[in-house]
Amino acid sequence: MKNTLLKVIQFFFPASCAVCKKNLLDTDEIRLGLCQNCKESIKPIEGEKCKICGKPLISEIDTCLPCRENNTRSYDRLWTLYPYTGNYRKLLASYKFHKNLSLGAFFASNIICLINENPILKDAQIIPVPPRPGKIKDTGWDQVDCLMNMLKKSGVEQPVNRCLKRSKSKVQKNLNRQERLENLKGKIYLEGESPKNVLIIDDVITTGSTMEVCASVLKHGGAQKVYGLCLFYD
Repeated sequence: MKNTLLKVIQFFFPASCAVCKKNLLDTDEIRLGLCQNCKESIKPIEGEKCKICGKPLISEIDTCLPCRENNTRSYDRLWTLYPYTGNYRKLLASYKFHKNLSLGAFFASNIICLINENPILKDAQIIPVPPRPGKIKDTGWDQVDCLMNMLKKSGVEQPVNRCLKRSKSKVQKNLNRQERLENLKGKIYLEGESPKNVLIIDDVITTGSTMEVCASVLKHGGAQKVYGLCLFYD
């Protein structure tokens, strides 16, 4: 029934691939928002990655040089899936700025694979990075919270806990790492108690300041292990 409905919708309102703009043909393509060719090419980056920032390692072992020089992170480990370049950049833009909700299912499937491949995340509660106040009013939605709903629909076993909240602060976009840390100090807070084992999820990591503040708040709130996962690294 669901597949038939997707085909009917596609007949009257044809959808195109988020990356190459080719018309989507079958129900799986429509459901994920990508044609088969792009789905096969848009895969999480493989190889060794830094356990602190999640970015690919070139010649280092375990930890990249910048993270070794600045090892004051509050989170215990961070994973990333895609670089914020080329077709991957188109992918995020289609989801985040053009509300291509089908891509949420695609992202969710990759997140679930990563969680299942890492036993240390088995008992972690999933905590989304909270949106800035007014974001939903300004843009009509929060892409990270929508991803949480997609994860539940896709059958993720770990509970989603929206215990982090955020009060008003400056826009982060044009600030450096230290300025971002200062801007968010006291602006992200914990509502209730923190779970002991958590996985923070965000869409993009640039300087790592948002992830750091969220992790610090959770650690001070009683979390013993704090892990992070960002879809894209910049």
